Amino acid sequence: MAVKRTGQMDFADLAVAESGAGQTSLDGIAERVDWMSFAALLAGLRDPGSPGRPAYEGLVMFKALLLQALYGLSDRGLEEALKDRLSFRRFVGLSLSEAVPDHTALCRFRDLLGREGFLDRLFAELDRQLDGAGLILRKGTLLDATIIETTAARPRLGSDTSRARDPEARFVVKKGHYRSFYGYKAHVAVDQGSGLVRKVITTPANVHDTHPADDLVCGDEKAVYADSAYMRKTRSQALRARGIKPRMIARAGGNRPPLTDWAKKLNKLIAKKRAPVETTFATWKRRMGLARIRYRGLAKATTQVLLTAIVFNMQRWARVMST
Repeated sequence: MAVKRTGQMDFADLAVAESGAGQTSLDGIAERVDWMSFAALLAGLRDPGSPGRPAYEGLVMFKALLLQALYGLSDRGLEEALKDRLSFRRFVGLSLSEAVPDHTALCRFRDLLGREGFLDRLFAELDRQLDGAGLILRKGTLLDATIIETTAARPRLGSDTSRARDPEARFVVKKGHYRSFYGYKAHVAVDQGSGLVRKVITTPANVHDTHPADDLVCGDEKAVYADSAYMRKTRSQALRARGIKPRMIARAGGNRPPLTDWAKKLNKLIAKKRAPVETTFATWKRRMGLARIRYRGLAKATTQVLLTAIVFNMQRWARVMST
């Protein structure tokens, strides 16, 4: 399949560049990241469009999807923004005179990334670059999870979800809330100090936080911080055997003995250490538009969350290096 040649500047692009207009925070991301490494990974990935139509370069499409995740745009909203915003065009590598990918092409490419497992490789490549820049501290890993409801119409609670609009989403009632949630859950491992997301796993919302926890441990951190939902004696023992300090909030009640004064103090210290992970979720949902899963099915939900995590890390990288 033919590939469009993009990024060739014309007189209008040169005039804008010389004026210095349109400088944005996106330029910080563009300058820090080694895009050629991503281009190499995406080289074999092509938009499966209609025969005879040239496909956009994989890197152009990937950058466009990063903008979508960063600003919480729909597919149509992303297409319109690429047409109208100079900063978006400059970031993805399209000149002012070039046509932009339409929303159907963007949707197909995003689905292709998810199906082929490319996003895991892209996430790993970014992690390699962040580590090379000395940004991953490894002092500790903060574990947590957040529920993200789906935009698909929810079935009645207790009904057969196999006939629902999004049959892979699930119901969950979160402790302390008086209503049910229907959707998915993002489980994350955040690097203590840097705030960078090192691992992320997406599951249906009814999967308990503790189940994917062991897969979120990186193995090179000095400690793991988590709330009481993650507290398991076997997990603590396994972490100690690997030379990692288990810092999970202890629980009382049930058949467990009351907490000692020391255990209460330790819980407060752990809670303070792990609190920054909540900032990650607040940023994802309030600033980046991940309050809802836009697409149906676990695979597409995983893709949306992974793209959000990738561009979140890129943005943190740019901000750290600009201070």
